[in-house]
Amino acid sequence: MRLGPLGLPELLIIVLLIVIIFGARRLPELGKSLGEGIKNFKSSISGKDKDKDNPPDKSQPSPKG
Repeated sequence: MRLGPLGLPELLIIVLLIVIIFGARRLPELGKSLGEGIKNFKSSISGKDKDKDNPPDKSQPSPKG
């Protein structure tokens, strides 16, 4: 099985190095943060912004300063 210039042995070595460097316990955290970063990037590129959908409440005074 070849994925471009990388084959299965090369991919296994890369995965092994990632596990050694970051540790097995931190991999889920890294995956979650990477997924959130990709999601935020996609939403910023597509122009979808939460602030546009939910305008600020006009009943509260704006901060002076």
